[in-house]
Amino acid sequence: QVQLVESGGGLVQPGGSLRLSCAASGSIVRMYLMGWYRQAPGKQRELVAAITSGNDTAYADSVKGRFTISRDNAKNTVSLQMNSLKPEDTAVYYCKVVGGMIYWGQGTQVTVSS
Repeated sequence: QVQLVESGGGLVQPGGSLRLSCAASGSIVRMYLMGWYRQAPGKQRELVAAITSGNDTAYADSVKGRFTISRDNAKNTVSLQMNSLKPEDTAVYYCKVVGGMIYWGQGTQVTVSS
């Protein structure tokens, strides 16, 4: 059974930083794509950043230059370094892994507020 466990969310002031991590456990033969999505209240879930097994990355325009996604294949983890956070970054952040099947984490709350 595959499980994704996210950590690192919390409350931060505008301009601050947070680092989210997602650890995958279980039988995922190959994690082709790993990514982070977010969902704010009343809005649809949206892609924040993604990284392929070849380390190609993609970012939402709203986070380019502020967020950095990375992965550690040996540890089956994906991380999201978030800098210069804005109130509009407030959302529940979800980890997603594509590896034969699609797997989602349970979500971690990020709140940017003074």
